Amino acid sequence: MASSANRILTSLHSLLSVRPSISSYRLPSAARRRLAAVAAPNPDLERPSFASPAEEEKKKKEDTIYLKKPSSEAATRDATSVTMPMSFVTGSIVGKRFYKEVTTRLADDGNGWTVMLDYRTLKSPSKRPLKFPNLALAKAIAAEWEYQQTDGIRPFTMPLMKLACTALERVPLTRVKIIKNLMKKFHQDLVFCRFPGDSDLTRGVLRRQEEKIDPILDWVQSEFGFKPVVYSSFFGGKQDDGLTKAIENVLEKTSDSELAAIDAMAASAHSLIIPLGIFYGRLGIEEAIELIRLEEDLQVDRWGLVEGGHDIDIADLQVQMSSAAVFLGLSQIP
Repeated sequence: MASSANRILTSLHSLLSVRPSISSYRLPSAARRRLAAVAAPNPDLERPSFASPAEEEKKKKEDTIYLKKPSSEAATRDATSVTMPMSFVTGSIVGKRFYKEVTTRLADDGNGWTVMLDYRTLKSPSKRPLKFPNLALAKAIAAEWEYQQTDGIRPFTMPLMKLACTALERVPLTRVKIIKNLMKKFHQDLVFCRFPGDSDLTRGVLRRQEEKIDPILDWVQSEFGFKPVVYSSFFGGKQDDGLTKAIENVLEKTSDSELAAIDAMAASAHSLIIPLGIFYGRLGIEEAIELIRLEEDLQVDRWGLVEGGHDIDIADLQVQMSSAAVFLGLSQIP
């Protein structure tokens, strides 16, 4: 407590010393005692009133990075591991960088590729070995680990790793629910919605939609055999049952990695058709982003860009769409 008070007084003295007339000023003893009381740690503030000790201990365990050291020199590299906490998937900082070298290698069983942090094999939050289908994807995720700073591991800078954990941990358990949720929103897809064109402002948007989106709708018709229905209602419309079933069949045939990427892109795009366009190679990343932001970009052109708003939204969309598209492409390499 005394040391904390002394540090505060030292800081005050350094600030006051820039004025010679008061540089020798000394705080009264009562003021010194008040400063000491303020600087003292308050045990009631150390833990929020709504968090019990048991909950704190659980949170601490969830944020722990588990390291398993080799029991003997003869141990295989897969027998030594580093397991990421569940908070890795949520995005919070999970601890300081604890490794020096990041490498990739073929798994001991010859089935897939693994990422090594020094001598440790990277594992998922549920302690399952992370095995990637090809070397390209393993190296891409290794690069995310390599560029982590020493002061902390930041999962929000590792989108490929997050998608890999999702594909391994969540998709196999919730595949039916993911597909059901995607199909539930399919009828309100972004590319099916049209501005009415009953004013100067909306006519401009409608013309841009017809120019940019109509070719995608034509592709949907040629690829799946059913013409999409466009609408101007806020409540959406209903697509042909044949088209709905065809899209659902495509999702059911995807691998876990493909479905994880499509689901991530659909959440960012508010569209299932746009991710499927990327999946089939009909759309590139930049073209997809242009379609997603079509209406908003027209507003920016008309009224101007809001710094700290539009620019951040654009950057976030670029990261989310690009990382999922790259993950999709890398997971499809034989």
